[in-house]
Amino acid sequence: MAVVTADIAAPSPAAIAKSPGFWSGVLRRISRDPVAMSALAILLILVLIAIFAPYIAPYDPSKGSVIRRLKPIGTPGYIFGTDELGRDMLSRLIYGARLSLIMGVIPVPVAFIIGSTIGIVAGYAGGIVNTLIMRTVDVFYAFPSVLLAVALSGALGSGLTNALVSLTVVFIPQIARVAESVTTQVRKLDYVDAARASGAPPMTIIRVHILGNVLGPIFVFATSLISVSMILASGLSFLGLGVRPPDAEWGLMLNTLRTAIYNNPFVAALPGLMIFITSICFNLFSDGLRTAMDVKS
Repeated sequence: MAVVTADIAAPSPAAIAKSPGFWSGVLRRISRDPVAMSALAILLILVLIAIFAPYIAPYDPSKGSVIRRLKPIGTPGYIFGTDELGRDMLSRLIYGARLSLIMGVIPVPVAFIIGSTIGIVAGYAGGIVNTLIMRTVDVFYAFPSVLLAVALSGALGSGLTNALVSLTVVFIPQIARVAESVTTQVRKLDYVDAARASGAPPMTIIRVHILGNVLGPIFVFATSLISVSMILASGLSFLGLGVRPPDAEWGLMLNTLRTAIYNNPFVAALPGLMIFITSICFNLFSDGLRTAMDVKS
């Protein structure tokens, strides 16, 4: 008696990525990562501090006094001392979290949307369209990130808005290259060829079969850029190309305190310490997210 067997098609990676079990598995795995969760907890605390800064800061961050200049850490009434103009360092660090997080975080999601769109279109279209788009992207990608950010900010002028635009332009080519690379690999898979042969329009193929595969790797790569964005944003403010005085921003605070490093080095190092902690936390959480989304492991 002959036994008839039927081949059961394995679910595509896109279907796996869209399934509730995949995302619940990601949440379960990352919740078991103590390093990633600790980094996330610190970042959430920083966000809450930035949101409720007016209620947490003990003093006006812009109000100073000549007689209180460069008070050391531990001074009664000024836990973290005072800066070169007699302003409370704790208050300025709390308010500085607002602009520092805005400058460090906002450019990445905007670049993620624009860069992913450019890369996915180029990767799926291929041929001359891919060549035209990616060679244009390579013009910007050829410059080091720091040099390109400084050049764009210098051309646009200082200010928060111009700094955000400059940082967004810096990250678009990097995300576009990753998006184009993963899209090129996915569009050659069998189920994409089958959808194309069945007469499905390109937008349907991209939405149903491409996005589910490529958005995960692009998103993980984008989260790793936030730590770089924090450092670049602080560097622009340090050079006078970002936030303008007297606004509190960690990079700008480093610039104004650089002359006090020999008189009160611990106070002068506090903004740099905040930049370091925030960047490291974003980097650690990104590493944990990448590990949690790795289905093979």
